[in-house]
Amino acid sequence: MRLEVFCEDRLGLTRELLDILASRNIDLRGIEIDVSGIIYLNCPDIDFETFSELMAQIRMISGVKDVRKVQFMPIERHNTELISLLNNLPDAVLSIDMKGTIDMANYAALSLFGKQKQDVIGLPITGLIPSFNFARWLEGNKARYREEIVLNGLDYIFEMMPVHIRNDLSESVLASTMIILRVKDHASSGMPLQLPLSHDLGFEHFVGVSNRHKQLINQAKKLSLLEQPLLIEGETGTGKEMLARACHNRSERAAFPFLVLSCASMPDDVAETELFGHAPGTFNHQSGHKGIFELADGGTIFLDEIGEMSPHLQIKLLRFLQDGTFRRVGEEHEQHVDVRIIASTRHNLAGLAESGQFREDLFYRLNVLTIGIPPLRERPADIQPLLELFATKHARQMGMKKPQFDDDIVDKLSHCPWPGNMRQLENVVLRALTEIQDGVLSIEHFHLPKAEKIPDGVSQLNLEGSLDEIMSDYEAKVLAKLFQSFPSSRKLAKRLSVSHTSIANKLRDYQIRKN
Repeated sequence: MRLEVFCEDRLGLTRELLDILASRNIDLRGIEIDVSGIIYLNCPDIDFETFSELMAQIRMISGVKDVRKVQFMPIERHNTELISLLNNLPDAVLSIDMKGTIDMANYAALSLFGKQKQDVIGLPITGLIPSFNFARWLEGNKARYREEIVLNGLDYIFEMMPVHIRNDLSESVLASTMIILRVKDHASSGMPLQLPLSHDLGFEHFVGVSNRHKQLINQAKKLSLLEQPLLIEGETGTGKEMLARACHNRSERAAFPFLVLSCASMPDDVAETELFGHAPGTFNHQSGHKGIFELADGGTIFLDEIGEMSPHLQIKLLRFLQDGTFRRVGEEHEQHVDVRIIASTRHNLAGLAESGQFREDLFYRLNVLTIGIPPLRERPADIQPLLELFATKHARQMGMKKPQFDDDIVDKLSHCPWPGNMRQLENVVLRALTEIQDGVLSIEHFHLPKAEKIPDGVSQLNLEGSLDEIMSDYEAKVLAKLFQSFPSSRKLAKRLSVSHTSIANKLRDYQIRKN
């Protein structure tokens, strides 16, 4: 029960109230004193007769004007209203204490991180936002600020708001910190953005959990800091340009331009002019034209699908890679620029060089640092995080709630070959969202061609891990499938022409049983 006691401001009155409760063995769970002359008491429920006697005894205290039962303590009502307000906000809100530990998260925050309340409360903020260094902020000026961060491959505005209270000496003391996470496209404020305390400048947009994905990103981060030409190999739709841009953004050239030229999209004369520019008066242009080599001075040029570059341009590029000099079309004197070349190809460039379709000397110039992006079918573990990313991204753009997924959808998508890789997956996710009716995304919404259904075999192998792990996984699948037709260790051993003991041990190790 909660009691509201209206009283005068008299020394010792509160003590008399507590003495009455103690004399009746009534536990006091909480007390609040309002400056307007109201004392609130929180006690366990008691029977009606005891309650009537207690109310009469309290009214007899000198200075007590009235006492009545209320439903809530003021702080309970205020907290309930505040939590209700926070839970109805569309933006994610977190509160962290002075140790950097989360002590409050609204519904939007729990949904953003895909966690339950009990999994978040008490967790260090770095457990959800690794790029935020709370200790460093605490050692600094502790000021309010905003920055751009990336969570699960999507861009957000991270806003930090310190919460101060005044102590008995009217001094402002930092008590806690509120964090608001807004979708970048919808964030609007006059506050200037600051650079994040620590981030990878582009690589945080890459989503994946497989070992091959992690190895790719680790290798790319190392090579991004070097100055030599970089060759990125990968099938269409694997994100070669995105990786090149991330390498540029992480290098010391990040403050300078990143320019792109598709080597397969224009004739020789146009491509040469785009690369090197032309002199004044050439092509009736009196002022001349700067090519991307000049425009990108100090930065990076990305040559997309360099395997399709014409022999004429290959010679020009080889000359530039030798000493960094070139001539504008129609000019005699040479110019020197400081540019890093990042090239990409979906072809086997070594094979093209061997067959004479690509200059060998240029291939050796480009093949100094090489990154191979594995196709999506070779890293099925990345299907789920990519599905989450694309569904969240396009659902937000379409103004709809992110759908739930059928239990078997990830398994079935993992068995598709995805010849268009991540670009194809993103496109089919977008199409599937346009057909959803009940908020649940199922495999039928993807309309995958029948030809993409993969029979049992190597294409369904889990290629994660070492060779021993891959072979063990394949062996377990073979034994599990055959055990359905030969449901005993002796029958299965006879079928495979191996000893009974060997099969029995493997069935036990792989936990394969009749059910």
